[in-house]
Formats: sequence, C-alpha cells, structure tokens
Amino acid sequence: MSAFLFDIHATDGAARTGVLKTARGDIRTPAFMPVGTAATVKALYPEQVRAAGADIILGNTYHLMLRPGAERIRRLGGLHEFMRWDGPILTDSGGFQVWSLAGLRKLTEAGVEFQSHIDGSRHQLTPERAVEIQADLLGADISMQLDECTNFPCTEDEARASMELSLRWGARCKAAFGERETQALFGIVQGSVFEGLRRESARRSIETGYDGYAIGGLAVGEGRETMCEVLDFTVPELPVDRPHYLMGVGKPIDLVEAVARGVDMFDCVMPTRSGRHGQAWSDFGPVNLKRAEFAEDGAPLDPEIDCPASRDYSKAYLHHLVRAGEYLAAMLISWHNVAYYEHLMARMRAAIREQRFASFADEFRARWTEGENRRA
Repeated sequence: MSAFLFDIHATDGAARTGVLKTARGDIRTPAFMPVGTAATVKALYPEQVRAAGADIILGNTYHLMLRPGAERIRRLGGLHEFMRWDGPILTDSGGFQVWSLAGLRKLTEAGVEFQSHIDGSRHQLTPERAVEIQADLLGADISMQLDECTNFPCTEDEARASMELSLRWGARCKAAFGERETQALFGIVQGSVFEGLRRESARRSIETGYDGYAIGGLAVGEGRETMCEVLDFTVPELPVDRPHYLMGVGKPIDLVEAVARGVDMFDCVMPTRSGRHGQAWSDFGPVNLKRAEFAEDGAPLDPEIDCPASRDYSKAYLHHLVRAGEYLAAMLISWHNVAYYEHLMARMRAAIREQRFASFADEFRARWTEGENRRA
C-alpha cells in the first residue's frame, strides 16, 4: 500500500477538492503542475514558482536523461537538490517525447530504441530503465509508467495494440518499482477515443494496482468536445480514492471542463511557452501583448492575482518589452501565466468547497466564449 494519502475534502457533482500528502509536502487538488522540462520552469526562479501557488512541478525524463544525464543528477544529489526545488516533483516517463520523435525511434516489446535529437546518440528506454531513471536517479516523488502515446487519428485495432503494449509495459514498471515508502507510481490509461478500450484499459490498470491513475493520449488533436466525451466515460472507471491526472492539458477552459468531470491533476507547457511568445492568459482567453492596442494601456494584466507580474506592470510596458525583444518580457509574462493558472486552480478549489462549482464553471464558460467572440 502506498505511503501517499489522498484525502478528498469536498465534492460538488463530479468535481472534487482535497490534498495529496507526500513526504515533501501537501499537494492541494485540483492541482496544476508547471512543467520544468530541463530542471527549470522556463524563465522563472523556483521561488517564483512556489510563490505563484504551485505545490508540485513536473520534470521531463527524456530531456534529463540526455542532458545532463540521470546518473550525473544522482551524483549531484538528485533532481530536487540539483534544481533547488524542495517540494514534490512528478516526472513523466519519457514516452510522449519518444512518441513525438517519429522517425528517430523504434518500438519493440522490450521498449523504445531512439536517437537523441541533441547529438544523434542511440539510447534504449525500457519500462525498467524508465523506473530506474525517475525513482532511483532523479528521485521523483511520483513516477509515471512507460507507455506508448497512441496516435490520433487511428483505427480501433491500432488503438488496441498500443493500449495492450502500454498495459504490458505498465506491469513491468510496477514490478520494477516494487513497494516504496515515500515514492509513488502512477499508471496511464490509453485507448484513444474508443469507449470500450478506455474502460478496459482502466479496469486492467486497476488490476495492476497503482498509486494514482493518469489519462494519456489526449490533447493530441482530438479537440475539446471529444476530449470531454472521453473524460465522461473514462474518469468514472477510475478508483475514487486515488488521484486522477489528465496529462498535457491544457488551456484554462480545458482545466475547468476536466475538473467538472473529476480530474485532480494537470500539467502543460502552455503557461511558459505562451509567455515566451508575448501571450498572457486570462479568463477570456489569450492576450497577445504584441498588438498595437496595448501600446498605451496603463492597466495591469490582472490586479486580482497576488503576483507582481500580474499586478504591478502595465500592459503598455509589457507590450514595449515584447516588441523590443527584451528578456524581461518572457520572464514577466511567464510569471503571470503560471500565477494565473495557479489562481484558477485556487478559485476552483474554493468553488468546490463552497458547493458552487457548477455556477463557477458556467460563468467561466461565458467569459471564455465572450473572449472568443471578441477575437473572431
């Protein structure tokens, strides 16, 4: 049995809020995990990430194993010490990045053989090696099973073959992981958009037995409506007493829709990637600060968010930084975006506790639609 304890404090419909307790601190759910791909949340200090409201961050196995190397990070004290983040860290298995390499990889029953995008060197990532890198070398608090991210679109037969491989790899990850006092292993439910496959994948993953359950293979081009349909028939299959993690999602509206369907954890590169390209996030959608309309806009991005980047700098100044190509533009806008995402999660947690999540979601959808209409 996992040493991790997941306490659900309140529910409102399918939405729920609680705390996932770890040896390195509590994770308030629903939780958004900023992505620290290469042992850094891009353009932010660790202290800024924590002050923005993040309880946990995500590290990337694929990138860290290639540079600087998982063994080197281990020699330097593990990922927490290396990047000076003392809170919980979840690491992905590397499977998604390997999937995205396309022509640079070869899948076999043993695992994935791939060519580094950095220097062309050859590597093999097996389920056992994925666990070793994440849990033993990086020291992740939460490790993910190695899986094959199913292509979209695909046939049902293709989705089944991919799902079956992920299930077999998951069982091997579980055997390699064993029982640990202060670390957890999450399984990943696959099956593309096919209801029968998703239900079967969930059932068989539960038989293997994990500390939490992720939903993979979404946000790969299927669209929000289809994503929501998949969540509608997948999340009810997952154990209610374990955290539900939707991988790689997404825009703010996606988070609201997923929380409404019982999802507890999220990650996405969008806050910092958008920040590097002059785009700030809001309840009304993206704000493109390159646009001339902001050249003399003295208002801040969002005075309601307790973050200097959101509260203390005018959109006119941020517009200037973006147009001038200043580094500070990416730093401030990324900081705001991470703070905005964490503020959104805090608002959803409060709405669930106060039994008003349905109205919160309706109001949020209305603002999002208004923003889309403005940009049309």
